[in-house]
Amino acid sequence: MIKKIKKRIKWHFIRTTAALFIMAPFLLGMGPGRAAAAGLAARVQAAYSGIKDISGNFTQESFLKDLGKKQEYQGRFVIKLPSEMRYIYHGSSEDQVIIKGGRIIIYQKKEKQALVGRFNAQTYGTAPVALLGGLGKIDTDFKVSEKKGDLILTPRSPENKITYIKVQPSKGRFPIKSFTIHDMYLNTVKITLKDVSVNTGVKDQAFEFTPPPGVSVFDYTRQDAN
Repeated sequence: MIKKIKKRIKWHFIRTTAALFIMAPFLLGMGPGRAAAAGLAARVQAAYSGIKDISGNFTQESFLKDLGKKQEYQGRFVIKLPSEMRYIYHGSSEDQVIIKGGRIIIYQKKEKQALVGRFNAQTYGTAPVALLGGLGKIDTDFKVSEKKGDLILTPRSPENKITYIKVQPSKGRFPIKSFTIHDMYLNTVKITLKDVSVNTGVKDQAFEFTPPPGVSVFDYTRQDAN
């Protein structure tokens, strides 16, 4: 039973990792690359410098090579910099992902369960975690280039399962319009942001989670402590 649940944690983390990349530009530095890439990176960084919180809607288009099909999701996100996040998926799944205080909670409404794990680079060993948790800088973990007006982020570490990330900048106050993640297994995930608002005064209560009656909680942080 525990092995089955752990597999589900990994699956849901893969599915939601793309959404978590919304935070990546916060740590974007100038980095190496052509002048156009440096200019785009600088523009993103300048726009992000005054942002304290972000909220809005997103659409997610995933192509999973092993399944040979596309999947589409819609949802809403709210972020309080540097590391508090909540994602609510609409439609059939109604899953929620909450990140706060170094923990990730995946609430699966239909399954009536909540999966709790640690959220850090040691647990997942991937660049997105380092970026989202403030553990690194993009110009350290990625090579930055430009292609047809988009930023291309290529991981420096050969251990990273991400091949590259294509970031489409926005001309609005929020600097990112969409981003697409390509991994070594030929999976792709595209996140498009819509109706984004910044600095609306998001409160800490937005990231609290109280399991509804009848929901089973599997807390793997306690297992890690043993």
